Amino acid sequence: MNFESKLNEGLFCIPECAECKKIVWPPSELCNHCFGKVLLKKGPFVGKIIEFSRQNEEYFCLVEFEDAIRIMAKIPKIPNIGQSVEISKCGISNGNYFFHVI
Repeated sequence: MNFESKLNEGLFCIPECAECKKIVWPPSELCNHCFGKVLLKKGPFVGKIIEFSRQNEEYFCLVEFEDAIRIMAKIPKIPNIGQSVEISKCGISNGNYFFHVI
């Protein structure tokens, strides 16, 4: 069970070290702090919008989870800085991660 296989299933999980409990980002099988085994915490997780931008009629935002992970995500309506969001859809398309939040 790894981060990408869960993401392929449409599930966003947060990689956390079983030993030191540190969030491991970018995702890895081993902790980059203590080299412990990494386990995946299942959500849903609430994130906070840090920044946003618009391209044509689509909005994109930088979302922070667990004070450690930042991802780029699409959002269907005009976002606000500091707004709480959850991942509504995620996966891998053409080898790239994608995330949608609401």
